[in-house]
Amino acid sequence: MAAVLKKSQHDTVRKIFRIYEEKADQAPRPHLGASELGHSCERHLWLSFRWAKKPEFSGKILRLFESGNREEPRLIENLRAIGVEVWDRDENGQQFQYKFAGGHGGGSMDGVALGLPEAPKTPHVLEFKTANQKSFDSMVKDGVKKSKPQHWTQMNSYMGLAGLDRAFYMMVNKNTDEIHCERLEFDLDKFNADMQKAGRVVTATEPLSKVSEDPAWFECGWCRHKGMCHGTEAPAVNCRTCIHSTAELDGDGRWSCAWHKRDLSVAEQRAGCEHHRHMPRMLERFAQVVDADMDGNISYTNTINGGAFSQPAYTSQEITDCGPKQMLGDEFVAAIKEEFGASIVPSSPFADMKDDLPWEEKAPVKKAWSRKKK
Repeated sequence: MAAVLKKSQHDTVRKIFRIYEEKADQAPRPHLGASELGHSCERHLWLSFRWAKKPEFSGKILRLFESGNREEPRLIENLRAIGVEVWDRDENGQQFQYKFAGGHGGGSMDGVALGLPEAPKTPHVLEFKTANQKSFDSMVKDGVKKSKPQHWTQMNSYMGLAGLDRAFYMMVNKNTDEIHCERLEFDLDKFNADMQKAGRVVTATEPLSKVSEDPAWFECGWCRHKGMCHGTEAPAVNCRTCIHSTAELDGDGRWSCAWHKRDLSVAEQRAGCEHHRHMPRMLERFAQVVDADMDGNISYTNTINGGAFSQPAYTSQEITDCGPKQMLGDEFVAAIKEEFGASIVPSSPFADMKDDLPWEEKAPVKKAWSRKKK
């Protein structure tokens, strides 16, 4: 009789996924991507551009991204095999890159094709995607504009930036390897509207409007920023969430700091400094500014408990790390800090306590899919 293997058979899989997590650079990208520009929520775009919360993907998802990226050279090879001329790299061997909104927005185009059987004399922007069966079926039924508006916005942006008026979209079904192709025409009005949208996102000094006030709205349900929009989560501490920083339009993605009176590198923006002060509107769900001065002293009223707290008595990192925001301005917490020089850190009981997110009191999200957007 064969021996029973009692040890988990999933250790290998877990280790493979862990390698992806260890090797991945998950730092937020410096620019507003053309691939994001079609997102329906401008607040999501603004919070992402301001690095309010670091995107974190599991090893499984990272490997899925890799699978999608590996399909691109295969499709290029397929096109060339049928006689289509494809340019997928510039003279430096890099993907064609385009920038907008003062260099704060940008993206890398998959390529340009000439000689497509449907229109052999017209150059087309190329865009390659992969999808599961459900998403693929939706694409075949409704087309890219309705099924994947972010993909359409991405292609239209590249057409406008590259000076082309046609795009060729190719989606591969990951279940069956079926290929869906679609030709699209440049929409100048949409391009201009999207560039204006990018300008709003880049230059706004406070959160833009959100897609819904209902935390159970389906788009909010999977958004990483829902804790800030509908709860009392505070943003990450970095230069882009600080009142002293500005996205300048006269340069190539230039950021300046009013406190240090100089420009900031991307590395400096990610690190932040001890003079960080949260942009007030990013804390508005639990704090209201009462007073502020040029020396960086800011007094707040905690709108949850009516207490008072201030900076620099509380650092920006403490404000972010504190889970239940009613602890900010609490007399007992203030006394502990003053008496022992204590700080709120992620491992402290004040950080680990459950937050008071409003959707925890609501019906399950699956019952709210049919709700109309407010």
